[in-house]
Amino acid sequence: MNNRKRIIKRDFFEGPTVIVARELIGCALVRRRNGKIERFMITETEAYDGPQDLACHGAKGLTPRTKVLFGKAGHLYVYFTYGMHWLLNVVAGPEGYPAGVLIRGIVDPKGTAVNGPARITKKLSIDGRFHGKAATRSSGLWFEERSTVISARHIKSSPRVGIDYAGPIWAKKPWRFRLMG
Repeated sequence: MNNRKRIIKRDFFEGPTVIVARELIGCALVRRRNGKIERFMITETEAYDGPQDLACHGAKGLTPRTKVLFGKAGHLYVYFTYGMHWLLNVVAGPEGYPAGVLIRGIVDPKGTAVNGPARITKKLSIDGRFHGKAATRSSGLWFEERSTVISARHIKSSPRVGIDYAGPIWAKKPWRFRLMG
């Protein structure tokens, strides 16, 4: 990927969550650690859109855990699940509206896929220290614009994974986006 791509600004993340999730496909997730910059192409995301979306953590209201989700777009919502895994989301939509995009799949510069949100955080050493930080260079984790044009026909939408608890209406929303061959 081109090292001179621009960092995605907060106004991009202030857009509708489902559009943000789709548009992040092909963008770079960039991690700075130990003095090195690593870029990974985002290949899979899921949208979680507001208090009406029963799969969204914000559906149950403002809590200490979800406070970041209700905050400014472009901030990182990183949470611990199943007592063993960290998951990375970026807050989307207007401030006060709890919504975010889960990063589910990435590819490294050599073409090796990292599929699954827990595998991503493990590979990139992302944990609770990132929770609430802005996705900027100073945090060590940010997003950059696409390095190539991706046709809409190469982005497949399907139902989100593992959210049957949200009921059939929300479990069937085609808010999972994947880059296809």
